[in-house]
Amino acid sequence: MLLELHIRDLLLIERADLEFGPGLGVLTGETGAGKSVLLGALGFVLGWRGKADMVREGAAAGEVEAVFALPDDHAAHELLEELGIAAGDELVIRRRARPDGRKQGWINDRRVSGESLRALAARLVELHGQHDDRGLLDPRRHRALLDRFADATPALAATRAAWNEWQRARRSLSEAREALEAARAEADWLAHAVAELEAFAPEEGEEERLVEQRRLMRAGARRREEVARVLALLGDEGAEGHLADALRALEAAASDLGERADAAIAHLGHAYDHLADGAAEIAALLEDISFDPERLETVEERLFALRDLARKHKVPADELPALAQSLRARLDAVEAGDARLAALEEEEAGARRAFEAAAAELSRLRREAAGALDREVTAELPALRLGAARFRTALHAVEAGPEGLERAVFEVRTNPGAPWGPIDRIASGGELSRFLLALKVVLAGRGEAQPTMIFDEIDRGVGGATADAVGRRLAALARQGQVLVVTHSPQVAARADRHWRVMKETAAGRTRITVTQLDADERVEEIARMMAGETVTDQARAAARALLEG
Repeated sequence: MLLELHIRDLLLIERADLEFGPGLGVLTGETGAGKSVLLGALGFVLGWRGKADMVREGAAAGEVEAVFALPDDHAAHELLEELGIAAGDELVIRRRARPDGRKQGWINDRRVSGESLRALAARLVELHGQHDDRGLLDPRRHRALLDRFADATPALAATRAAWNEWQRARRSLSEAREALEAARAEADWLAHAVAELEAFAPEEGEEERLVEQRRLMRAGARRREEVARVLALLGDEGAEGHLADALRALEAAASDLGERADAAIAHLGHAYDHLADGAAEIAALLEDISFDPERLETVEERLFALRDLARKHKVPADELPALAQSLRARLDAVEAGDARLAALEEEEAGARRAFEAAAAELSRLRREAAGALDREVTAELPALRLGAARFRTALHAVEAGPEGLERAVFEVRTNPGAPWGPIDRIASGGELSRFLLALKVVLAGRGEAQPTMIFDEIDRGVGGATADAVGRRLAALARQGQVLVVTHSPQVAARADRHWRVMKETAAGRTRITVTQLDADERVEEIARMMAGETVTDQARAAARALLEG
């Protein structure tokens, strides 16, 4: 709901501060007084595209600020979260224009683009009038409006989910077919490659191990004697043997030498263990570097074959084991491909049937709702002096998609025998406004909370009982949410909860527009002026009071 609107130096408005509330608010004034300028200011702060030269002549900048109430369940919260803007229970939108045409916008003091303002405005305000292309006249919105009327949100969600699942199954099936066709084309090569790799049985890290073995064996011829001599120095006939003899002698004397001998025996024991471990390692090293020409040839042949296989498959040698597993999986996929493909085909067919069932249920709801919507809208038309007109919701088949199998278009026929056509092309200006009002009355209260609704001269060309019917319906709409109306009709103005008069004044060669909220007595005078014209009589005042009390 719009709470406040503050305008500074915009077009012909020097300063205007308006406070709004729930219910029906009306803006009245003589023709040319500037009511459209006030709507232009609201459209400006909401990012709607308009005139480039918005700044009042002589001013450094023009600015508009709008304050909206924002309950926790309002549809705007999702967009604000996407924009990274914190919002409490109020939302402040501000936009500034400069004489050179530059414009800047803020949402809760966060700088935003005009596109972001327009996206937010679509959740805050609906503008309905003869040139409305953002609201009920936009055919792209008709299906969503029909679904809201039909309470079809669960069915629509089920259809979207079924569509997404069907598309996932289709992609999986397509990918499997392509993979199987590619695998079949190389099945013979796969079988040969897998047999070769599995027969060779490469191991991860094998190349490094073979290189090290070859290096040690090549070094064995010149280093073996040195390592053997080291082993002899450490072995039973060398240091290890001498240490063992010393340890046995000390242990034999330990009973007479006391605790200090025990400490020495422990240290010598540790030394003997480490010496024995070192001797064992050197013995293993001596075995590795023992020069065996046949064994060296075997190692080199394995190393060369391993590298040849890696070059053949264009991978590092360490990746050959993983390659073998991958090629085996591809070969297995070829051999099991037909069975898997049949399973995926059945899965895709099941997902398609589920989508078709969900879409059919959605179509049924739409058809039933379209008939009910047509009857309810048509029932509103006689009171709006459109008794010969008819309204219908045409459902046209479209290619299947997440929104179902059809699109909706609101169509009207203004007279018996006249052709049907889209609502925005068939109805004249005055008729169109009343069609929109009838449609909005029927749709109000369905689904999510209503945004602020603005009707721009929707009562143009009607008077008397028809104008009274328009006023009654606008007042009924206002019970569902905030409604603002620019009107020339006293019958409509009399239904208002709040009433503003727009006036254009010229003084000292300068023209400005003022906006004044009227009290009870001022409302009588304004409605009397609307009824009587320039000269307001007592009879007009009496008639105005009767309207206000009616």
